[in-house]
Amino acid sequence: MRRRPLGPAGAVLRHAVLMTGALLMVTPFAWMVLTSLKPQAEILVAELHFLPTRWAAAENYTMAMTRVPMLRFLVNGVVVTSAIFVLQVLVNLPCAYALAKLRFRGRGVLFAVILLCLLIPHHATAIPIYILFHQMGILDSYSALVLPFTISVFGIFLMRQFFMTVPNDLIDAARVDGLGEFGIVWRIMLPTAIPALVAFAIFSVVAHWNDYFWPLIVVGSEELYTPPLGVAFFRLNDQGTEYGPLMAAATIVILPLVLAFLMAQRRFIEGITFTGMKS
Repeated sequence: MRRRPLGPAGAVLRHAVLMTGALLMVTPFAWMVLTSLKPQAEILVAELHFLPTRWAAAENYTMAMTRVPMLRFLVNGVVVTSAIFVLQVLVNLPCAYALAKLRFRGRGVLFAVILLCLLIPHHATAIPIYILFHQMGILDSYSALVLPFTISVFGIFLMRQFFMTVPNDLIDAARVDGLGEFGIVWRIMLPTAIPALVAFAIFSVVAHWNDYFWPLIVVGSEELYTPPLGVAFFRLNDQGTEYGPLMAAATIVILPLVLAFLMAQRRFIEGITFTGMKS
């Protein structure tokens, strides 16, 4: 059934709703950036001022970078999120390919179990994994930060939905040319799935870059702290919370995510769109 095009009033209403939603989403981030430009005295006043009367950007951002080894924390964040994403791709693609294109007994039940696992938060498994890592002696290490997330149930689901849109004739042609199943995964399906991989990369990197819960549990050495743990240094110190440097540190931590999304937004939208085309 064809949808009737919206009239002028409907188009105006739709754009008004979208702009209102966008404004509600952007306002906290804009306020964070503006707060990072103000001195402490102006942040704590009762009156509402969007722009500072005295700019304190230099001192706030300098303090954010020098009070703690923020650059080291950012490097740790890059190492951890990159390692998690690479390992997730190595696991997710073969699993998603098997669920989407191979025929075997119990495939539907296995996929149902994977969907069920989407309902289990990783907080529920934190204590058993912590005890296991303690017995293995790998707490307070990069391994402890990376290993629990190498299997992404959401990633398997997302990639499986994308692989369902790939024509079977392409896979049959690859088999005729002598490619094995793993060869098909890495030489045929991987290049085809770039939009879905970019979409999944955004979800994965944002989730693990911003993760505060798990690094707080397994990491004790400051040299292994991730960016969220670094931001927490500016909260509730001896003189109280320093909101200017705190917001400056938060801005520094969020900026790489914003830039990454802006560079990958076209592929992100393509990946999300194609994964819902066929079930």
